Amino acid sequence: MELVDDRFLFSALRELAISEGLDDIGIASVDPLMDARRDLKDRKQRGLHGGMHFTYGNPERATSPADLLEGAKSIVVALRRYDAPLSSARPGLASVAHYVARDEYGQLRSGLQAIASYLHARGSAAEVVFDDNRLVDRAIAVRAGLGWIGKNSMLLNPELGSWTVIGSVVTDRQIVIESQDHSNGCGDCRRCQVECPTGALDEEGVLDANKCLAWLVQAQGIFPVEFRVVLGDRLYGCDDCQTVCPVNDGKETVRIQATNRSRTVELVKLLQSTDDALMKKYEHWYIPRRRAEYLRRNALVVLANVADGSDSAVESVVFGGLKSDSAIVRAHAVWAARQLGLNHLFLQVGYESLTRDDPNRWVSNELEMMESA
Repeated sequence: MELVDDRFLFSALRELAISEGLDDIGIASVDPLMDARRDLKDRKQRGLHGGMHFTYGNPERATSPADLLEGAKSIVVALRRYDAPLSSARPGLASVAHYVARDEYGQLRSGLQAIASYLHARGSAAEVVFDDNRLVDRAIAVRAGLGWIGKNSMLLNPELGSWTVIGSVVTDRQIVIESQDHSNGCGDCRRCQVECPTGALDEEGVLDANKCLAWLVQAQGIFPVEFRVVLGDRLYGCDDCQTVCPVNDGKETVRIQATNRSRTVELVKLLQSTDDALMKKYEHWYIPRRRAEYLRRNALVVLANVADGSDSAVESVVFGGLKSDSAIVRAHAVWAARQLGLNHLFLQVGYESLTRDDPNRWVSNELEMMESA
């Protein structure tokens, strides 16, 4: 293994990272993340995970970075900044979270692989880890001196804000660099807690996933009735707790790069598409069980919030939803029809068949709610 002064190595790694499209790096030890482990177990016990697995599935594994690589001694943690949202809501269009507007994780991966290759070339083992349930990325980023966990539960970096994706390179090379302690930079600010549309951040720094719109659009099953209207135009993700954060002020535009991924989605076109076409177009999104019915579920809820029921194309896709083979789609089409004033569609599809012959309780529940409204 090539012997290089740690400060020189860190400087070389940081220069490489910047050249590869990353925005900052830090170094962390591989000691267990005991505070993060305690938090995961506590929140899971309290039911705040909302059925989310990821790092909640195995808190011990997710907080034991030394297990990621045999002989691991250090972790290079990197941030890649992405564009903050620009307002572009229009009738009939849905918005998506801004980290999926282009392939930020693909760019992150490329930068991390460059760091790993640099270490490999100097005789060190290295493994790239990102968006991985084996590591609590925000906790390791804090240890690396890259920011603090804000009251919105996001990593906040004083220079980059929270508009970042996080990744790591675990290596058997010992790198000792003094990390900056940012402590809690939120102070008395509670803006994210106050502005969260569902109250998912009522407890400082703790996310209640049962109420978080960003999680609910990715969760399986029926979309909770109490949060459907407040979902607004959000088809995938929710950026509200970041857009209101003063740490993000002045960080609206960060890099110019062509992308073929739109920040808005035409809902009618989505609902008219085949399942195969949807899964191909949105393959970079997390979709429960990789089933297009969940995209359709979300789209029908958003359509009911933003579309005009007098539009014949809107009426057509809702009618199609009522006849879908998917119970999830049928159930949300019932709600959408009611919200859009399209109750006459029940007569066309056969109201009696929906109430008497549909074996799925989700659909009958929606119809019962309609009758009792």
